[in-house]
Amino acid sequence: GFRGQGSGNSKDHHSVKSYHDLTVWKKSMDLVILVYKLSRKFPKDEMYGLTNQIRRAVVSVVSNIAEGHARDSTADFKHFLSYSKGSLAEVETQLLIAQQLEYVTQEELKTVLELREEISKMIYSLSNKLTLN
Repeated sequence: GFRGQGSGNSKDHHSVKSYHDLTVWKKSMDLVILVYKLSRKFPKDEMYGLTNQIRRAVVSVVSNIAEGHARDSTADFKHFLSYSKGSLAEVETQLLIAQQLEYVTQEELKTVLELREEISKMIYSLSNKLTLN
């Protein structure tokens, strides 16, 4: 877990040595793969529209977790986790748009949206743990 009695200015969050060791990062990587595979079903004319947007948003989720962990302070890490939460909301919205446009079915979305929700809860929990330390 996250230990330390810091002011938010030290590397308290580095009791986990690498972001690769964070379960939330691993699950976010899984989400990237799922979204990329699902977005392959989108029409070709969406390549520079919705397909590009949703892929950028999902990559942003995992990238911000990694970048935040690499930063020098717990406060910075929390800031980047906040960006990840925003990107998760973007991903969900864009998936729902894809469903309404009938690019994907509700059944195809089920696993992706469940994983997105799990990651959202994990980010919220991690952010709260960082606040306590």
